[in-house]
Amino acid sequence: MAGDHRRVRSPGGRASPDGAHPDPRRSDPLLTPVVIALGSNLGEREANLERGLQLLSEAVRWERVSTFLESAPMYETDQPTFLNAVAKGETAMGPIALFRMLKAVEQAVGRTPGPRYGPRVLDLDLIQYGVLELRSDVAEGLVVPHPHARERDFVMTPWREIDASVV
Repeated sequence: MAGDHRRVRSPGGRASPDGAHPDPRRSDPLLTPVVIALGSNLGEREANLERGLQLLSEAVRWERVSTFLESAPMYETDQPTFLNAVAKGETAMGPIALFRMLKAVEQAVGRTPGPRYGPRVLDLDLIQYGVLELRSDVAEGLVVPHPHARERDFVMTPWREIDASVV
């Protein structure tokens, strides 16, 4: 449902109230900016998102993480409410390697195969990878920028929270 969100809280210790990451390190020109959407509607949703961010921090230097928002399920509506967030950071990984890491982190947190839009312990989507436009047959259909991000309030609302330039 459009606009059907409830602000839950900012991820613990990861961002200040305005969403700015406390890490004072400057941006490295060899790193690529990335935007990743996170969602969970099974198990300990908040812990699942936190664990996903933690595991990804091995490859992504987080700059900002949105507030965690509760969102009604989209497409398949007969399932639990989602907790969603968007995180913005930088990485030295290439897009396909990062995409594969997202899938590995989903599994590490407990995601198992299921219906396309069904319930999940953790869902990680690569929304944006620098200015790259990519359609890959190699990496299970990776498309960057994410083709459906702008039609999903559960992506756009938290993304706008951490990046005022997003329209």
